[in-house]
Amino acid sequence: MFNNIGVSGLIIILLIALIVFGPAKLPLLGRAFGDTLREFRSSTRGIVEDDTGTQRIDKPDELEKLL
Repeated sequence: MFNNIGVSGLIIILLIALIVFGPAKLPLLGRAFGDTLREFRSSTRGIVEDDTGTQRIDKPDELEKLL
């Protein structure tokens, strides 16, 4: 989707966002966008792990409980 966007395209997009939202709202929008992407990735990771039957263990305490 974004394969053909170069540096100049990103600069134009950022300038348009700066004009539309203003400098005060851009950090809030970026943080909200990052949180949304993080939640989406964790949700899709959970779906993929359910399909493969594997379980990801993030904490060492969870590993000790399984052993």
